[in-house]
Amino acid sequence: MRKYLISAAVGALLGAGAVGVFTTPIGVMAQAQGNETYRMLSLFGDIFERVRQDYVKPVEDTNLVESAINGMLSSLDPHSAYLNPKNYREMQVQTRGEFGGLGIEVTMENGLVKVVTPMDDTPAARAGLQPGDLVSHLNGEQVLGLSLQEAVDKMRGPVDSDITLTVLRQGREQPFDVTLRRAVIKVVPVRQRAEGNVAYIRITSFSDQADQSVRRAYERLKNEMKDGIVGVVLDLRNNPGGLLDQAVSVSDLFLDQGEIVSTRGRRTDDIQRYSARKGDITEGKPIVVLVNDGSASAAEIVAGALQDHRRATVMGVKSFGKGSVQTVIPFGRQSGAIRLTTALYYTPSGRSIQETGIEPDVTVEPVRPGGQGRPLRSESQLRGHIANPNAPANAAPAPTDARPVAPPPGSSEDSESRAGADPAVDVQLQRAIEHLRGQARLAPKSGN
Repeated sequence: MRKYLISAAVGALLGAGAVGVFTTPIGVMAQAQGNETYRMLSLFGDIFERVRQDYVKPVEDTNLVESAINGMLSSLDPHSAYLNPKNYREMQVQTRGEFGGLGIEVTMENGLVKVVTPMDDTPAARAGLQPGDLVSHLNGEQVLGLSLQEAVDKMRGPVDSDITLTVLRQGREQPFDVTLRRAVIKVVPVRQRAEGNVAYIRITSFSDQADQSVRRAYERLKNEMKDGIVGVVLDLRNNPGGLLDQAVSVSDLFLDQGEIVSTRGRRTDDIQRYSARKGDITEGKPIVVLVNDGSASAAEIVAGALQDHRRATVMGVKSFGKGSVQTVIPFGRQSGAIRLTTALYYTPSGRSIQETGIEPDVTVEPVRPGGQGRPLRSESQLRGHIANPNAPANAAPAPTDARPVAPPPGSSEDSESRAGADPAVDVQLQRAIEHLRGQARLAPKSGN
């Protein structure tokens, strides 16, 4: 069940008049912390007034306060943020699957805008933007110094207006410009097609009613594929995530029982578990889940659940590793909301994929022009990311150019990734189809 938690912080900071109340070291410590908080809040007020009075030009109080709130939240992790009333309304529209812009999921890295993934059939995808691209300038103006929200606001604009992005890409020595035309982005969360006797279902995002779209897609394929379905490819590549309840519901479509995911908050008793109900829509047919370093958040919940239950074979390359849950907390129509990281999620086996990602059961590298690979992008590279709670205390940080271990020479992965292979061929999808057909040859025949 989706939750929008409205939080009212009620607290009492005790001043000097309450000193006699405390007789224990804990009480003295609490009072000292309270006094320090009061001192810092007083300092904030003093600085706020000095900026209002003495800055070289007039400034809006609202802008100062919003920037202060943004600074507080962005210091926590890469995903917590303040949403002013305008941004909050836009976010609500986006989760319903339609909004204006370029069609890219972005974050910030070292002061630049980083592309997490371009969405299918959007200006960004058609222009060839790739996960991991860094944007240094917007219409010639430097991005460095902007907050993520400020950069996003600049990328948005009137439909059919143009914007030029200056892009830095791994493997290219020089930055290059890409001009995109803004459009109304209508996210089609699910697409399907028959690949011979294999059902192919692509989920581009976990927006509202993605679960119903997946159910309808499979029913259409059952009706279309008269000779039967031998297996299902669930394509979650470049899926940036979305709503937690939709990730749970989509996972439930392919499971009959067992835990799907659990979320664990700050307190030891703050644990929520989500379980499957009977009713696998495929009736047990083999599944391959495709993931890559653009698969994040809700996409990783689905991949992790099906992998842990051994319900699917996960193929591709390691996923992004966003294992945190953000709660949108409204503060009234005129005050906007905050997006606050409130929990980490865990797969059914109890593993957190925060910063580590989902490791595929079968690693299949995509073919790239000239055989050139690129470093995988991950949550672990984001400044201020939350550490994986399951990682050993002395574990070394992930290298910024981490890549999967290369397959042995002569293996199918090796031959498919070498220079000269056709980049137009979706090698990962072809491997998934071959895997499912191979399983079908070893299994007794069944109906749709």
